[in-house]
Amino acid sequence: MDELLKSLNEEQIKPVCDTEGAVLVLAGAGSGKTRVLTSRIAYILERGLSSPQGILAITFTNKAAAEMKERVRLVCGDVSGMWICTIHSMCVRILRMFTAEAGIKPDFSIYSETERKNIIKKCLKELDFDDDKMLKNSKFHIANAKMLGLEPDQYARKFEHERNICDYVRVYERYEERLKQNNALDFDDLLLYARRLLRADGEVRDYLSDRFKYVLVDEFQDTNAVQYDIIKLLSGRHGNLFCVGDDDQSIYGWRGAEIENILKFDKDFPEAKVYKLERNYRSTGSILKLANEIIKNNAGRRGKTLWTDEAEGVKPQYFAAEDELSEALFAARTINDLVLTGGYKFSDFAILMRINALTRSFEQEFNKYNIPYKVFGGLKFFERKEIKDVLAYLRLIANPYDDEALSRIINVPRRGIGARTLETMDAYAKERGLSLYDAVLDCDELDLNAGAKGKLRDFGALIKGLVIASLESPVNSLVRDAIAVSGLKEAYDDENDLANVEEFVASVDDYARLNPEATLSEYLSQVTLYSDTDEMDESDYVTLATIHSVKGLEFRAVFIAGLEDGIMPSSRAESEGRELEEERRLMYVAITRAEERLYLTRAKERNLYGRRERTAMSRFLKELSSSLGLKDTAVYSGNRYSSGGRYSGDFYGERRGVYGYGGSEEPKERGYSRSLYSADEEFASRPASYASPASSFSSRPSPAQGPARGGKYSVGTKVRHAKFGNGTVVAVRNGGAVINVAFEGQGIKELSASLAPLTIINQ
Repeated sequence: MDELLKSLNEEQIKPVCDTEGAVLVLAGAGSGKTRVLTSRIAYILERGLSSPQGILAITFTNKAAAEMKERVRLVCGDVSGMWICTIHSMCVRILRMFTAEAGIKPDFSIYSETERKNIIKKCLKELDFDDDKMLKNSKFHIANAKMLGLEPDQYARKFEHERNICDYVRVYERYEERLKQNNALDFDDLLLYARRLLRADGEVRDYLSDRFKYVLVDEFQDTNAVQYDIIKLLSGRHGNLFCVGDDDQSIYGWRGAEIENILKFDKDFPEAKVYKLERNYRSTGSILKLANEIIKNNAGRRGKTLWTDEAEGVKPQYFAAEDELSEALFAARTINDLVLTGGYKFSDFAILMRINALTRSFEQEFNKYNIPYKVFGGLKFFERKEIKDVLAYLRLIANPYDDEALSRIINVPRRGIGARTLETMDAYAKERGLSLYDAVLDCDELDLNAGAKGKLRDFGALIKGLVIASLESPVNSLVRDAIAVSGLKEAYDDENDLANVEEFVASVDDYARLNPEATLSEYLSQVTLYSDTDEMDESDYVTLATIHSVKGLEFRAVFIAGLEDGIMPSSRAESEGRELEEERRLMYVAITRAEERLYLTRAKERNLYGRRERTAMSRFLKELSSSLGLKDTAVYSGNRYSSGGRYSGDFYGERRGVYGYGGSEEPKERGYSRSLYSADEEFASRPASYASPASSFSSRPSPAQGPARGGKYSVGTKVRHAKFGNGTVVAVRNGGAVINVAFEGQGIKELSASLAPLTIINQ
């Protein structure tokens, strides 16, 4: 026990040892909250206050849950029976335990946003609503109703003055009917059904509340009203509720998170003890200075100041680029420089942004210079079409009531089953209150020709065989069988699609190895609750991500890009309103992801959503102006690249503070050579923007074999690029630092001679 407490500081020891009653820990970024949570669990177990089965620990991401499980295992050994999971996973687990009590059938499907959208489209068609605005508004109102925990009639009364509310409620009602027919729940339903069960069934509530003597909640500031109700219901018997969170990192108001939950916790629990963790173990002093400087401008907070024993470190730097390509090139050059000379790896870097649309320029420049990267906050692996097709087969096998799954794959691969056949099946099923799968099995009763009936009969036999196989086969064997007998592999002739299917099979093998007794339904639940940051691995790549998607992570060096009004903060944030405070918290989260180096960048003009416009400096930069040393007037002190194409010393502000502390916001044009930073024009044949999978990264030249320097190039030189192939130098500028190369089939690319992965193939 003494050894356990020795690893904690004085701030951390108090909440670990205060085991009884309601406790709130206000844990600043990087203050060791995960250590406090795991140490508290170990303390409870070592003192014999509870068995592992009596502990429920709730997190808000799969990654955090996995990390906590591993930490608890290392400290406590075998913790089988303990629940450490996300709140959605917990609700799935409860609902699968008590399906009858919850009023649902076993093996229910869980619908993602894609399936939700498809169901709403069908509802609109049935109700003769057929326009994009109706779809958008219906999606909003259904999500809003579920976030508030309101049934259709309750929502109609609460928002009776809303324009066209009756139409949206009709869509909501039809949507709920469709889900029930499909034996499916959407993400919001997992919470709503669990809360409804706990409220209505005293036996279930008492059983669970008796079982979980200690309830611990991580990231408490991210809870919404429904989640908070569930947590209170589960902890009602013993009252031992331990919540850890940071009101300064509450950034999910747009999806229902209520910062009030953490602000009013001690009003809901008058006997609650409140502790603060302010010592930061992640960032340098100069980075924490910026974090404290930005967040102090928020009024709706409980108040704390991060501090550290660490040195001030490298001062955060600000860079105002001429355009978005210049901004991306600055990041590329800085990353390459630190990798080559500073002892950094590519995986030490993250480019963070408010919106995913800003990744394009970074992807383009990183492709030019052979910098490996992955994009997060965009399309998830399990949202790709080919993966959704495989999952639809598995969902239908697990839950034959799932009409959405059947509709998706009945003609994948092509079987000649067209729209008319589906319409006939749908009409037959609705008239008799059956599922589409029932209609397939009853195909001889349908008003179809013999050929169509034969195709349905074959499809029905295929699915029936897989359903029977699922009763005995391990999950990974079943997945292989489903892909093989369905002919899915033959349906994809694109190598990337086939590679993704193979990667999916490999992921199922990993799951089956770790969970040998898992059922198909359990596997599908795990996949549906997957988030894109679960794809993060130990490979060496730069992370390109939205700020929302990296909350809870940390990197040695962070670039916060797009610091312009209308982007960060978002144009939706009203001046000094609730939305602006959340945007400021988002900025605070971004700053506190950095351990050693922080770069704040913006583009003075940007092409976004099809328009190129001049931009205005983010108000958050202005709030940090004194700390960053930004001045209202443009004072430029030089800042040219050296003739060899590397940085001159004062580029980083190390000698004159040009873009670090004491620098200026806008350099004068006489000292700024635009061609050194970005292309002179928008070439029509730019490389496509895509996320390079870690497995396909090209090998990068080592410093000893590095790219040819500017002096080696002249017009007519033949070169080979790692990504663009063979080309010819058509222009050399700025003393050889910048070259234009015409690549075969790729067009003309402007490249930095010092960074581009080029090999001279013919002088």
